[in-house]
Amino acid sequence: MISLDKVTKTYQRNWVALDDVSIEIAKGEFVFITGPTGAGKSTLLKLIYKDEDPTKGTIKVLDQNLRFLKHKDIPRYRRKIGVIFQDFKLLPDRTLEENVAFALEVIDTPPRDLKKKLMDILTYLRLSHKRYFYPYQLSGGEQQKIAIARALVRDPYILLADEPTGNLDVKSSHDILDILLDINYKGTTVLMATHNQNLIKRTKKRVLRIDEGKLVEQS
Repeated sequence: MISLDKVTKTYQRNWVALDDVSIEIAKGEFVFITGPTGAGKSTLLKLIYKDEDPTKGTIKVLDQNLRFLKHKDIPRYRRKIGVIFQDFKLLPDRTLEENVAFALEVIDTPPRDLKKKLMDILTYLRLSHKRYFYPYQLSGGEQQKIAIARALVRDPYILLADEPTGNLDVKSSHDILDILLDINYKGTTVLMATHNQNLIKRTKKRVLRIDEGKLVEQS
């Protein structure tokens, strides 16, 4: 489902963010990507999402060689991939419901389908009773759940989570991990970048460890 073959990403001033990385991730896997700050975890996810292009190497996702993906086809490709960030990236002037609905509105989802998908995901995350709240009225854990709802509402094949628990307390972090594990159990491939070793130890999922841009361990 996701294949990186000898991928290198170099930024200006010869800063090598990823160095000759090769990875194979199968459909339905849950994979942790770990390593110190600046190791290259976020860069790896950006390459998969086509937010960055590799300097060298080949990336294939969902049978698509990203090198040959035309610019006009990138939005359609990204609809198949959900992304969750550490800082939530919610729209502060929109309610919980409006934040999630926005992800459907931009792809012209029919109103009837939009309403059903919206209620289904908010009910699943046990937040339907707060659908008219604004982000500032929610806890950090609740805000991250809304970010997850926004990523999931389009039924992605792949979910990329970039330090999704980095700003959360221990209980909220465990709650978010449990949601991601459940999403994976239902069939979505999940890649979660984290430096939180306690979360990793709670599961027996595969771990990719990156340090200074190199893949130094797979377990």
